[in-house]
Amino acid sequence: MDWDDMPPLSALRAFAVLAEAGGVARAGEMLNVSHAAVSQQVRGLERRLGTRLIRRDGRGTALTPEGVRLAKDLSAGFQTIRTAVGTLAEADSARPVQVTMTPVFATSWLLPRLGEFRAAHPGIELMLNPTPELVPLEPGGVDLAIRFGDGEWPGLESRLLLHTNFVLVASPDLIGGRDVADPEALLDYPWLQELSTNEVSDWFRNQGVVDTRRVRMTHMPGHMVLEAVRRGEGISAVAEAFVADDVAAGRLQVLFGEISARKGYYIVTRPGVMRPPLKAFAGWLRRTAEAELDSGQGAAPLARANTRSKLRDRGTS
Repeated sequence: MDWDDMPPLSALRAFAVLAEAGGVARAGEMLNVSHAAVSQQVRGLERRLGTRLIRRDGRGTALTPEGVRLAKDLSAGFQTIRTAVGTLAEADSARPVQVTMTPVFATSWLLPRLGEFRAAHPGIELMLNPTPELVPLEPGGVDLAIRFGDGEWPGLESRLLLHTNFVLVASPDLIGGRDVADPEALLDYPWLQELSTNEVSDWFRNQGVVDTRRVRMTHMPGHMVLEAVRRGEGISAVAEAFVADDVAAGRLQVLFGEISARKGYYIVTRPGVMRPPLKAFAGWLRRTAEAELDSGQGAAPLARANTRSKLRDRGTS
């Protein structure tokens, strides 16, 4: 097809609507433009085709024989387009909502609350992918990611879901009640870290500890880390929100922590209008987190959870 020979789609659309509406004024209302704009589009189409498509009929307009033939073909063509677009939209709407998040977020926050979403939206199918990997968000693939950070991911839109600091925690049985003030003193303890992450090495580097060859590190899936920490198998860096209850109950001890005004778990999506199932899931995430924060069920601030915590102020990093 030689697209250069085709009249502008806007002109064809204006004429098709005029033919359906039976008048220029009504066509302008249907297209949400002025009647003058509709007349201009149709006159341009007539010049492009070299034939009259409409004629004045008293105070209104009527189609010429050529206009009748074109209107009939355009109506069929636009209906074909409308059907194709509708089919694609329906298929996209029925596609499962694909969500990626870290395993520890899945087990500690999402899964305990997921039954509420299923009860409220039984017709929406979810596909959850718990992984520490930074999975790309692409059309037809992952729709939404729940990521930890400061909300800055180029080319994507983000909204804070859960503000939380990262803390170093251990079982009191492992630490023996020591009030550890020197980060290097922790090199002698066993450590636990989620697969494919580097929170521990980053933390030591931020504390100025360069030589970390003595660290005894065990890597494991994120959903196993917290349970292993509770059993006293090592120290780990975790989100404060996921251990606040353990700290308050004395099952875990905060050794060090950091304060950040922006760090937390964010809802991350591609720019643009969300399809209805995705919009419903993202909205439910936000409402659930906001309701818990308003009711005081969110994580307590680190300083209140354990007065022996050492806070390293990161400002708004």
